[in-house]
Amino acid sequence: MNSKKNVFQEIERLKHLQGKQKIQYIWDYYKLPVVICLILLYIIGYTVYGHFSRKEPLLYTGIVNVSAGEQLTGELSGGFLDYMDVSISKAELKLYTGLYLTDEPDDPNHEYTYASRIKIIASIDDEKLDVVIMNKEAFDAFSQNGYLSDMEELLRVLDSDSLAELKPYLVTNTVILEDNADDMLLNKSLSYKAVTEEYPMGLLISQKGLFKEAGFEDDVYLGVIKNSPRMDMAIEYIKYLYT
Repeated sequence: MNSKKNVFQEIERLKHLQGKQKIQYIWDYYKLPVVICLILLYIIGYTVYGHFSRKEPLLYTGIVNVSAGEQLTGELSGGFLDYMDVSISKAELKLYTGLYLTDEPDDPNHEYTYASRIKIIASIDDEKLDVVIMNKEAFDAFSQNGYLSDMEELLRVLDSDSLAELKPYLVTNTVILEDNADDMLLNKSLSYKAVTEEYPMGLLISQKGLFKEAGFEDDVYLGVIKNSPRMDMAIEYIKYLYT
């Protein structure tokens, strides 16, 4: 009974308050519930907004040891969406830039190289790296570690004309299946031995299409990560770059 009486008293008191007094009264006595409600409304609104504004990543592409200017970067990302006739409000191409890899022990960018290596490995493990655009040094590193798909096998889904057009640009490289590098650290008298395999792991993309138009003097390669769940889209990307 007391609680009901108190409620009626509060209502009566509110009736006699006007304007700012009523607002101040509500704030003074109901501050905590109001704050909780506002927080809940914010969370709900943010969740709903995130759901409807979230873009679907069509592809994850990394640029390693290659400097791409603003125009080329735009063509590698937004240009591909235009090519696929996809709205930028609904989809995106994730483009990782500024990645740097080297095996040079005296390289001054050692810490930057280490950070790039960690980011690349984490992205591959999370299946958030599909296509890699790189120079020869990075191409060798990705190949030796067994990260790259067999491009000849991958491109067999293309029609005969498209396959014939791309075949001259296939590049073979070597994957190290097994070696004694760890043993050599313990015993410096050992000579290096490795079990390797060779197959087409990349495409030379600097001699045709988008990268040729950009005017790269050094060779630029493209590889597709083995565990990519977006192989079909990677093939579309290759077709776009060579158009």
